[in-house]
Amino acid sequence: MVNMSVCTKGFFLSEQDVCLPCNCKGHAEYCNDITGICINCRNHSTGDFCEMCEDGYMLTRSPNGRHTCQPCACPLSTASNNFAVRCDRRSSILRCKCQEGYAGHFCERCAPGYYGNPMAIGSSCKKCDCNGNSDPNLIFNECHNMTGHCQHCWANTAGAKCEKCAPGFYGDAISAKNCRECECNKCGTSSCDDRTGVCHCKPGVTGRFCDQCEEGYSGFSSCQGCRRCECGLASLRSTCHPLTHSCPCRPGAGGRYCERCLPGYWDYSPSGCQKCDCESGHCDPHTGECLAEAATFNLCDTSELNCDTCIWHLIEDLQLSNKTLDQLKVGVLNISTGAAANDRLKYYNYTAHRLQVGMGNIHIKAILGTCESSKLNVLVMFSVLRRIRQLEKKLMMTDNRLLPVREGLSKLSSSLSSAQEILHKAATTVQETEDKNKANSQKLQRKEVISLMTSFPAQLLTVMCVMSPYTQNVSKYHAAIDGASQKLTEKTERLSLSDRDLVQRADDHAEKLDREANQLEEDLREADANGFVQRAISAANVYNNIIKYINDANITSLTTFNLSQRAEDVRLIAPNFIMYILSFLSVLNSFKCASDRRKRGCHTAPLDGSKEMHNLHLFSDRTPQRLEFTMEVAEGTLNRSSDVLQTIIPISNKVEEWAKHMKNNEYSTTAYNEAVDSAGEAVENLNGLVPELLDKLKVVENKKPVNNVTTNIVRIRELIAQARSVAKKVQVSMKFTGQSSVEVHPHSNLEELKTVTSISLFMRVDPDKDPIEDRFVLYLGDRNGRKDYMGLAIKNDNLVFVYNLGGEDVEIALSSKPVSQWPAVFNFVKIERLGRHGKVFLTIPSQSSTDEQKFIQKGEAPGTDSLFDIDQKDIVFFVGGVPPDVRLPPPLSLAPFVGCIELSSLNNDVISLYNFKETHKIDMLSSPPCPRYRLAFSQSRIASYLFDGTGYALVNNIERRSKFGVVTRFDIAVRTVANNGVLFLMVNEAKFFLLELKNGFLRLMYDFGFSKGPKLLESHLSKLQINDARYHEVTVIYHQSKKVILLVDKSHVKSMENPRTTLPFSDIYIGGAPSNVLKSRPELSSVVGLKGCVKGFQFQKKDFNLLEEPGTIGISSGCPEESFMSRKAYFDGESYLGSTAKISPFDNFEGGLNFRTLQPSGLLFYHNEGSEEFSISIENGAVVLNTRGTKVKSHKKQYSDGRTHFLVASVNNQKYSLLVDDKDKQEKKRPASATMLSSEASVKTFYFGGTPSSGFKNFTGCISYAYINRQDRDIEAEDFQKYTDKVQASLQDCPIQSPPSAMLSQLTDNPKSRQGLAQKVSMKVLKRDPEANVEPCYLPLSPRATRQAFHYGGISNSRQHYTDISNTFSERSHFSLSLKTHSSFGLIFYVSDDQEDDFMALFLAHGKLVYTFNVANQRVKIRSDKKYNDGACQIIFLMGRLIIDGLTVLEDRAHGTNVSWHFISPLYVGGVPPGTAQKNIQVKNSAYSFTGCLKNLQLDGQWLSSVSETFGVTPCFQGLSEAGTYFSEEGGYLILDESFDLGLKFELVMEVRPRVASAVLMHVRSDEGYFTIYIHQGAVVARVNDGTNEFFTELSPRLGMCDGTWHRITVIRNANVIQLDVDSEINHVVGPVTLTSTDIRKPVFIGGAPESIPTRKAYVGCMRNLTINNSRASFSKAVLVSGAVSVGSCPAA
Repeated sequence: MVNMSVCTKGFFLSEQDVCLPCNCKGHAEYCNDITGICINCRNHSTGDFCEMCEDGYMLTRSPNGRHTCQPCACPLSTASNNFAVRCDRRSSILRCKCQEGYAGHFCERCAPGYYGNPMAIGSSCKKCDCNGNSDPNLIFNECHNMTGHCQHCWANTAGAKCEKCAPGFYGDAISAKNCRECECNKCGTSSCDDRTGVCHCKPGVTGRFCDQCEEGYSGFSSCQGCRRCECGLASLRSTCHPLTHSCPCRPGAGGRYCERCLPGYWDYSPSGCQKCDCESGHCDPHTGECLAEAATFNLCDTSELNCDTCIWHLIEDLQLSNKTLDQLKVGVLNISTGAAANDRLKYYNYTAHRLQVGMGNIHIKAILGTCESSKLNVLVMFSVLRRIRQLEKKLMMTDNRLLPVREGLSKLSSSLSSAQEILHKAATTVQETEDKNKANSQKLQRKEVISLMTSFPAQLLTVMCVMSPYTQNVSKYHAAIDGASQKLTEKTERLSLSDRDLVQRADDHAEKLDREANQLEEDLREADANGFVQRAISAANVYNNIIKYINDANITSLTTFNLSQRAEDVRLIAPNFIMYILSFLSVLNSFKCASDRRKRGCHTAPLDGSKEMHNLHLFSDRTPQRLEFTMEVAEGTLNRSSDVLQTIIPISNKVEEWAKHMKNNEYSTTAYNEAVDSAGEAVENLNGLVPELLDKLKVVENKKPVNNVTTNIVRIRELIAQARSVAKKVQVSMKFTGQSSVEVHPHSNLEELKTVTSISLFMRVDPDKDPIEDRFVLYLGDRNGRKDYMGLAIKNDNLVFVYNLGGEDVEIALSSKPVSQWPAVFNFVKIERLGRHGKVFLTIPSQSSTDEQKFIQKGEAPGTDSLFDIDQKDIVFFVGGVPPDVRLPPPLSLAPFVGCIELSSLNNDVISLYNFKETHKIDMLSSPPCPRYRLAFSQSRIASYLFDGTGYALVNNIERRSKFGVVTRFDIAVRTVANNGVLFLMVNEAKFFLLELKNGFLRLMYDFGFSKGPKLLESHLSKLQINDARYHEVTVIYHQSKKVILLVDKSHVKSMENPRTTLPFSDIYIGGAPSNVLKSRPELSSVVGLKGCVKGFQFQKKDFNLLEEPGTIGISSGCPEESFMSRKAYFDGESYLGSTAKISPFDNFEGGLNFRTLQPSGLLFYHNEGSEEFSISIENGAVVLNTRGTKVKSHKKQYSDGRTHFLVASVNNQKYSLLVDDKDKQEKKRPASATMLSSEASVKTFYFGGTPSSGFKNFTGCISYAYINRQDRDIEAEDFQKYTDKVQASLQDCPIQSPPSAMLSQLTDNPKSRQGLAQKVSMKVLKRDPEANVEPCYLPLSPRATRQAFHYGGISNSRQHYTDISNTFSERSHFSLSLKTHSSFGLIFYVSDDQEDDFMALFLAHGKLVYTFNVANQRVKIRSDKKYNDGACQIIFLMGRLIIDGLTVLEDRAHGTNVSWHFISPLYVGGVPPGTAQKNIQVKNSAYSFTGCLKNLQLDGQWLSSVSETFGVTPCFQGLSEAGTYFSEEGGYLILDESFDLGLKFELVMEVRPRVASAVLMHVRSDEGYFTIYIHQGAVVARVNDGTNEFFTELSPRLGMCDGTWHRITVIRNANVIQLDVDSEINHVVGPVTLTSTDIRKPVFIGGAPESIPTRKAYVGCMRNLTINNSRASFSKAVLVSGAVSVGSCPAA
């Protein structure tokens, strides 16, 4: 044996005990002498054998054959400009994986959010620095990619780095981020200091805000600054008047600036002018020489000014005078209130109007007239100008006289201010008086109300008196129906409508009831002081609909039974059929009696089917028993149906009577009480009847259904959901007397309550009326009070939050505000528990003399338990008190509550006391609800509506407020963080108008019956992205019936034109719509309800109160901030969230979070300080806490099972602790070397879900309700929406992941048991009940197609083969066909002999038709002159002749007579097999298939129907098409080449839109077994068979696969794990581990297969975007396309 040390340096010992040279590729001197692993790899190589390259280097082959590592040329090979993490070269193409901040195939440009020029030596990409002021909607275009200048500064900032406030704004743009608008006058300001807000004025302007001219300056209104106005020497002042911009003159002087003498004066001087001493009164203004007449006076002194210049100066003076008059008029109006001043202004206005008209006439004459004629006009103008001067002087005098008026107004204003103060004091006194009156007795209060109402009509008083009993009884009615509807939801499946006459009568009656209910609603609306009567009416309306559809459903039971029975038994022998007839007659008789029972007595006598069967010996033992039982079920079902109908009759009669009384103003409290009591009794009867009816129907449901059985049951379920939604959102209080209690429906998803539980409510107590004692308020927990619970109570005059998580009771008392000091109004209370930490909040609304007050108290449970452990079966939710049979925990065993309570929310979901299971001693007649002032709290003062994704608002007859016009406008203000949701929708049969949010962007689509289909406005413009948790105003304008204009935040975004059409709608849905409306059009089928807030909706600028609209369902008022917080995040393996806070993870830390994943490893939380790391992660299924290298690992290793788990990690000066699911607890003592870093926490960065760079694998899955103990705030759930780093993480709800039962195999150690379990699971699909309910597809099996027409193209050899035709064509034989194509090239028709010597072909070349043939060694070619690739044409071709459209005849013949053609089958249409026709058709591309439709192919007038083979040809479908591949119902498939590896590890993605519920999508067979993906009864299944074992996973989408929309399917396989993702819903299976690694490169069949696949049918529908291992599969390059498959074109839905 060789000694282990004999190998010298550079060698290692092999398994054969032979020293072999180190295999280090020449990059290391020596290796480990035992393992052969290379030591100290050089030249940038790495790996065990130096076979790989370091990051940033690429493995290449040198000329000597060795592998070397060269720098990646990403983009340059120099070290300074190599920005790749790694690179490789495949197929001579360099592929670079870029570092963060770089993008492009070769990292040649900066990624979004970075700038620089990576192509310049020494340059690199730097992160954009916009100081956090860039537009969050434009995160991918934050700064210029080369210069780094920020392009979209946000929040009123500007500058290259958004570092300063924008022009017109001032403040601190970097730290405080408080840029606000300058207060400067925009007209007088040249700039505003961006830091201080100091105004810099324009020339001649002064004032702190630059709002006036300097002394001696004028012209402020021009906004060009003020200019100095110099008066002439003869002026009384040196500067112009600030108001008139003219100068007061000394005697005899005139002109605007007193610059000349007036007519009749001369000798201009500083003292004015002298009057002419002339008989005519006129003289020369310069010399004083007398002039004969005034008419000879000429202002157009040619020595100084020409005529035109004079006229234009005069016109300018007139315009300035007009402005002066207008300004003075406005000024006087603003300061004058007297009648005389008003009359004077009217006179000025009239004069100004005359001057403007005169000026216009003068202007025209000045331009068109000659200079001589203009002289006459000048005289007129001079006169007018003189009149203007006189008016100006009068105006100045008036202005002086207005000074006393101003003083009087000032005194009056002062007096008014004093009066206002006195009134305010009086109002305060009145408010205080009202507050004191609230403490008076109820009797006195009623008397005061009656005394105040004496002036109102007596009818209104009566309605208000009966309002409370009405509300009470409607609530009872509501609750009873809800109890019945819950059972209806659980037990009903599919029912169908039958007996049209009866249903029509029911519909007519329902319409009548609806009209009466509307009338009743209008009568009550005025008396609805607090809004809760309207809510109750809405609830009643919903339940009326439910009753109607229950009626229809019961009627349906007859047809359901008969049709299902007939479908199942029609194949049986005659006695079965006879028995079926007997049972049919029996149920018909019962049904008739049920419908006529009101009119006359009727008793059903069921036929004795058992006797008839006994007489028939052909029956087997089992069949008679089954049919007898079925007949009894049918009879019992219909009897129950009649009972239900009979029970509803009192409700109908009383409602009619009630409406009649209301209509006739006959108000009777007794009558109403009787009516409501009767309805209540009827509903109580329904509680017993409906469950019994449903039990009977259950048997019928299990029968084989017919295809049209879905309508009523879907509608019933929808109405029940609506009713529950209404019940949850009735925002009305209940009054508790100390003996009453209410049991509320608990939260439907208890998993969400385990980690965090939050309950909010409004609570009112009256300390003056009811002394404060220890009392119970609410309880959520186990019925027996033994397990975990939460509660609220009043103890020792304090509000106390009590909870227990399995250890000691925790009591958090709000001692800062004793209950006895609460005002007698509704106060807001909230209790919240996050893990073991609890808080209680109190908000007291603002009173007359105090502001809104807020109080908070916190606490925590001892120990480590953090989860609220509750059981769905035992959980109860009581408010106000509990019934005697419920046991409360000792801390809550107190007297029942006295006062009023209104529930608000449970875990941010709106909840109401009226969504109750049961009430105890609640009497609304004697104890009516307390009205709550909705605007008492600041957060409620903005009118808004909350949409939770399930409800909607419906505005009927929208034109009742305003009509459609030339401009029709819709306005809506929306605030949301959701990616998808409808804003508003209008539908009228096939016409619709939809505005929705799609992937965060606004999307508008509408169709008013346009011939070319719907119009679509869709873009990723930043302005269209509105899901940023801020309000956005969205406006849609329909202009002149032909143009749609979209505005966002009052800014125009896009416009779109359409054929002129009037809006064909009357109703509009907001925030959602019923399912039957959304299913009315395929374009609407994927629309989802809005989650967010709507602040207002306007039509034609008219507001609508959505809560008051009768059709509104399931929305509520208010917009809580919690609705826009993101407590959940989904990570995809490359995403992470980062933020900063004052934390000390290494010294003092507590953090918790929910997580859910299917991946064995991933980083949950991370922080580092230099080389020291703190992390919480999953490693191989276990949870690991790592702090400075010390690891605490969970005991269990199955936490990557797709279920939700909760962990708490803590660090203190003694130990490190980790707790998972309150059960798996692990601890380690803190090492002595782990010293405390600092006593105070500083701001540090931390990450959830991953990091930008670390050694951990990023997390894939969901993280929710995370918290950490920050030093600067209390413990609360992290709001991921506020995080600064959000990289590829989705902050919407996490995708659903349902762990399959096969995962339980991991818990078993026995391999055989694991294998058996997987096989058992797979049998669930193999043995699926063939009678199972399969919902019919929304789209028909085949789209509408043109008869005898086929579509060719998509692939180069698309064609049909025709056989069984004569092998000989005579000279008279002719073919005819119709062609429609847009192809320029392509083969249409081809036939030849065996050697292709004789042939006949018709093809396209450059759009022209070419007909060619060869016979008897003679070749003929006929070419059309025109192009025929722009539409349809009719073609006939025969020996030597081509006839097109019956008009164009082209002819050329072969020589000789009696020529016959001899050909062999087949005849090819549309194309030929590969390689055929190449020698006869040598025009490029013309030997391949044309793309288009061909119909009515005939030979000698007879249809050619003997198609033997089809390759890529489908019927020619009508209507629009879209990109994709269509598999037609005639059957077909395609085969991909063997380049795709579907072995043990792959990822496959495809999108499908099926028209069948079961079909094969993809199939590949290996040597041992197969892998297949198929649809089975609406579920997607991925199945693996390796020859020994078989396992699968399946998933059913929420709306099914057959809903007419596209579905994205992703299958990921990793050895024995198969993960299936359908529309972001995920499931997976873990199969046996006995699989062997094989490279499966076999043909991949798509849409079907030629081999037999059990229970799999060929796929019918559309398919697109198939990728395998990130490589796109091109169907046009498929190896084979067989059958009716259209590649590249798919009929639009």
